Amino acid sequence: MLIIPVKEGENIDRALKRFKRKFEKTGAMRQVRERKQFIKPSVKYRSKVQKAQYIQRIKDEENQ
Repeated sequence: MLIIPVKEGENIDRALKRFKRKFEKTGAMRQVRERKQFIKPSVKYRSKVQKAQYIQRIKDEENQ
């Protein structure tokens, strides 16, 4: 559980901004989205390989 102490006289918007930053660092939302639907390990691996090929192709084009 995230606890954000609000200092005396502090603007609530600033405290909310600190909360959002801290929440983003925990990665909870990303984890919820990943768990929303099951993806087979073979599909994960295939997409990882495709992404690596895409990045390699871009780097090769830059070098030419």
